Amino acid sequence: MQLKDKIFSVDEGSFEAVATELFFYQYENNSIYREYVQAIGCDTGRIKTIAAIPFLPIRFFKTHAVTTTDFEPEVFFESSGTTTTVNSRHWVKDTGLYTQSFMQTFTRFYGPVEQYCVIGLLPSYLERGNSSLVFMVDHLVRASRHPQSGFYLDDWEALAATLAGLEAQGQKTLLIGVTYALLDFARLFPQKLEHTIVMETGGMKGRRRELIRAEVHDLLRQGFGVPKVHSEYGMTELLSQAYSKGDGIFRTPPWMRAVTREEDDPLAVSTKPGKGVLNIIDLANIYSCAFIATDDLGQVYENSSFEVLGRMDHADVRGCSLLAL
Repeated sequence: MQLKDKIFSVDEGSFEAVATELFFYQYENNSIYREYVQAIGCDTGRIKTIAAIPFLPIRFFKTHAVTTTDFEPEVFFESSGTTTTVNSRHWVKDTGLYTQSFMQTFTRFYGPVEQYCVIGLLPSYLERGNSSLVFMVDHLVRASRHPQSGFYLDDWEALAATLAGLEAQGQKTLLIGVTYALLDFARLFPQKLEHTIVMETGGMKGRRRELIRAEVHDLLRQGFGVPKVHSEYGMTELLSQAYSKGDGIFRTPPWMRAVTREEDDPLAVSTKPGKGVLNIIDLANIYSCAFIATDDLGQVYENSSFEVLGRMDHADVRGCSLLAL
């Protein structure tokens, strides 16, 4: 069985074996990752568990082309960042791999996308291009085949009218948006949405004071009259996403997992429940690096779900998660 097929058929029992196999594949075929593993003095002969696998600091995506095998990329995804930051770039060998990952994940958590009208409120991401989030939402929009699925920039009056019409029809709708745009829209065009999932992707873009997630969700619940606000956890450097259905607890597809490391010892990785800095294993990252040391502080729970608690103090402010969690 090819590695790609193993990844999307992985389960809890086989995850560690597939992750370990992928580590050795990437160690052999990713020069940046191999140099990092060697630089920290890792004895690869002792790697038999996830906890022993070195995680590549996410900042490497800002300074290097992190690729496994030599290839001509179909696309590159770029983080939004700010005018004063260096953006991350993820060189993607096979966009079909990304599409398979996010489509299977969406179906797992929300059912067939054909049931929905999908509306994207992602103005800043649409304006800059090369966004993995826009790529995903655009595919969901087209796959939904609903005539009113699409993106909105600043014509919020038309968006409000569209949502009102969909609500009157009882149409299941997904409104997925960057946080600052959803907050502004909810303030200017409040309405009660009974058939719509409101999903925020993070991102304040310096448009307003930083808010904790609970404050953001309270404002969105009030503005849209929804009982819960959903969230998506994704980033440029990953080809998979985790979702929260309103409790701030993210759940992953079988090929993605969060573990923690100690803040003062980045090589001390724990696969047990607890708090720490989040490391993400994304097996869909076959052709970049599947083992990413993020700058997010979090809590991992017994069932492998996780919560994002904030950012490390020294971390660059990321365009996709500029709100204080």
